[in-house]
Amino acid sequence: MMSYRLQRLPAASPAVAFAARLVSVIAALATAGLILKLAGMEPLALGAKVISSTFGSSFGIADLALLFSPLLYCGLAVAIGMRVGVWNIGAEGQFNLGAFSAAGVGLFVAGPPVLILPLMVLAGMIGGALWILIPTLARAYAGVSELITTLLMNFVATLLVYFVATGPWLDSSGMALATTARLPVAIPEIWDIVHWGLPVALGLAVVLAIAFNYTKWGYEVRIGGSNPGNALYAGMPVRRHLIFVMLLSGALAGLGGVMEVAGTVHRLQGGISNNFGYIGIMVAVLARAAPLGVIVSALFMAVVLNGGIILQPQGLTTQTVLAVTGLILLYAAIGDEFARYRVLRTIQPQD
Repeated sequence: MMSYRLQRLPAASPAVAFAARLVSVIAALATAGLILKLAGMEPLALGAKVISSTFGSSFGIADLALLFSPLLYCGLAVAIGMRVGVWNIGAEGQFNLGAFSAAGVGLFVAGPPVLILPLMVLAGMIGGALWILIPTLARAYAGVSELITTLLMNFVATLLVYFVATGPWLDSSGMALATTARLPVAIPEIWDIVHWGLPVALGLAVVLAIAFNYTKWGYEVRIGGSNPGNALYAGMPVRRHLIFVMLLSGALAGLGGVMEVAGTVHRLQGGISNNFGYIGIMVAVLARAAPLGVIVSALFMAVVLNGGIILQPQGLTTQTVLAVTGLILLYAAIGDEFARYRVLRTIQPQD
């Protein structure tokens, strides 16, 4: 007599995990389409409009690139934290601090652009790293969960940016409201309004992929993140790797803030992050913390966000777009769990 039972595996194979992730995304979009249909809209027509408006013109592609770039930085920041076994929920705050630090240098330090621009980049990366320093030390030396500490730091950073942009650093010329004056230096553009922040992010993804997959350091980070006990037994410096990777994570998010304030917005203003840090968590989860996978998932999420902007005249709000991203994350989590199960067939002896 033949019987079947489910067995839960410690981890799914890469092929099965990818297939589960793909099915999850399709199911989430199908669910969103069904909800829109019930609301009296035509999801297929709306989807076609998003695709044509995004990829049918140079203007649409340029807009997509401006969303793609910050999602890459934030997605990479969260992904490398996952590699060492931590969840950096604070990329939003680190992104804001990177923008804040870079704007401070750009507005108040005089000098030629060839000097000021590298200083802005350095200041932004240091700002992002410092913003995750307390959660890092708390996790490394006291075992305090970084989930809460990094999350709470987001609110402080967001309010700090709002405070300086509407108070001490407010544009005194009155040309713009609730924002600083325009920065005197900018990240150079490479095509239309697309600046060097995008190719730099793509290059970082490739470098991180090589480092994690083909170096001793990357191997030790992965082992320390998946099994700290075994890593310690093997003599690996687990705490040192944890501290370095978490600070690097903050620096990457801070660098994203630099590129946004100096390459896209050119001013520091409240809400400059546009929730890129939070959406970066979804990007990293969809990519399964793989740096090269972050490229694909960040591009997908950029299309979703850009679609929300395009469809606003059709009555879709930003809350609708956030709901769709939430659905994607929920379905991805369900798909990951199902991917760990396999059906076993057993033959029962008959009496």
